Amino acid sequence: MDKLKIVGGKELNGEVSISGAKNAALPILASTLLTDQTMTISNVPHLHDITTTMELLGRMGSDLMLDEKLNIEVTNNNINEFFAPYEMVKTMRASILVLGPLLARFGEADVSLPGGCAIGSRPVDIHISGLAAMGADITVDKGYIKAKAKRLKGAHLILEMVTVTGTENLMMAAVLADGKTTLENAAREPEVVDLAECLIAMGANIQGAGTDTIVIEGVESLHGAQHTILPDRIETGTFLVAVVMAGGKVKIKNTRPKLLDAVLSKLRAAGAQIELEDSSITVTMDLERPRAVDIHTSPFPGFPTDMQAQFTALNCIAEGNSTITETVFENRFMHVQELQRMGANIKLEGNTAICNGVAKLIAAPVMATDLRASASLVLAGLVAEGETIVDRIYHIDRGYETIEEKFRQLGAEINRMPA
Repeated sequence: MDKLKIVGGKELNGEVSISGAKNAALPILASTLLTDQTMTISNVPHLHDITTTMELLGRMGSDLMLDEKLNIEVTNNNINEFFAPYEMVKTMRASILVLGPLLARFGEADVSLPGGCAIGSRPVDIHISGLAAMGADITVDKGYIKAKAKRLKGAHLILEMVTVTGTENLMMAAVLADGKTTLENAAREPEVVDLAECLIAMGANIQGAGTDTIVIEGVESLHGAQHTILPDRIETGTFLVAVVMAGGKVKIKNTRPKLLDAVLSKLRAAGAQIELEDSSITVTMDLERPRAVDIHTSPFPGFPTDMQAQFTALNCIAEGNSTITETVFENRFMHVQELQRMGANIKLEGNTAICNGVAKLIAAPVMATDLRASASLVLAGLVAEGETIVDRIYHIDRGYETIEEKFRQLGAEINRMPA
């Protein structure tokens, strides 16, 4: 099992380019099941979850081609299996996203209940109840969702809670349903908008993506299209926080600054100088230590839960005290114990972490427990005194493309240690 070895204390300077967003690429790859014509997907990040999704589609009968520019061509005119087995999807919650497209186009789906990282309960009840309201016959048996429907019918759905994958799955199901579907309390995340834009390019009729009410008029069929995945706002935020922690000046290219308003506001409060262009962010940090900032996570456009762990690491070395309140997932502070091993002064009270900043962290062997927790440990290692070993980095490979190479080009001393 690979590890990362990090020698802390290096300032970060230079330029880094952001990859495509995993959380947009996964549903968009699933959406290719909605047409028998060729889809071309560009700016797809090279990540373990993407590989798993491609293997899953290939097992179903998809014809996938990857060119030298990392564009993926997907043709689904020979799907012969509507089954997503547990052994393929147990590590990736996004597997549930094939449920809606399979049911909408083929009238049946047999999909394992998903796995993923253990940051808390993420039930699929909203997916199931929404599809049932659209006329699907659904049972859950021995860990599998078994669904059938001659043709889904439009419905007025009020989602019990804001759910990104729930919104995406029901939106994909609705594009081929008979009649109009309205999704109220829909997720507003940029990745939902990116999926909607891809579906519209395929011929879908969708209004309101990016608001809390999405209206979909079903069509008979969708056609092939080309779509470019939007940049990864969480990867962008992770590199921004790294510079604010380590000091230096870095230009972050191929990103969308408008998607990061909540993060940029907190970084300015921490003492960073931020310059914005259309597709780049330049961050400069001259202070010896950042200033502590309070964090309260919430769905977009609020502060993203996927940036909470990184800001927890920042607050560990910041001047002053801070509170970090997690409202989206109930078990998303597993990085705290590992940061404490490095000398962080953090106390947990329910869903809030109270952090008293220390002058420096001390390197230690630490273990990643989920995707964003592993990112926070890398950031801590970049500023810790000594050599930090981060174990179980298969988590980080699920969401960050060649993270050690990108940090090295900025001047960090970080290397992958093969198992």
